[in-house]
Amino acid sequence: MIALLQRVSHASVVVDGATVGAIDGGLLVLLCAERGDGEAQADALLSKLLAYRVFSDDDGKMNRSVSDVAGGLLLVPQFTLAADTKSGTRPSFTPAAAPELGRRLFDYFTERARSLHPRVDTGRFGADMKVSLTNDGPVTFWLQVKPAG
Repeated sequence: MIALLQRVSHASVVVDGATVGAIDGGLLVLLCAERGDGEAQADALLSKLLAYRVFSDDDGKMNRSVSDVAGGLLLVPQFTLAADTKSGTRPSFTPAAAPELGRRLFDYFTERARSLHPRVDTGRFGADMKVSLTNDGPVTFWLQVKPAG
């Protein structure tokens, strides 16, 4: 699984003109399941994400996690993170999980995140989403747990 996380001072997701998810300070996390991923990869990625130190301590060093600062999580499904861009000028999405698996793993990841973290909002799987954010820093990281096999 792949997570592109961005430290934000605000982020929101709008679908059909209505806000479906929003946070103030925290992490906007674009999530993608790849072929071969399962709950083990989702659990490992969530564990790493919640502990990843991207927030500043009193000395201005990135020593605090989203859990440490009680920041919000805005989880947004985005299969295009798995794009194969090695050749040509059109991406291939064959590395991405099939939509049914992607939805199941996104839902699983969200459910587990809500059980471990107090502030979790989401985008909507399969929807045409408008994502807005104010990247704080800017701070952006790519986390990946490789698929099984």
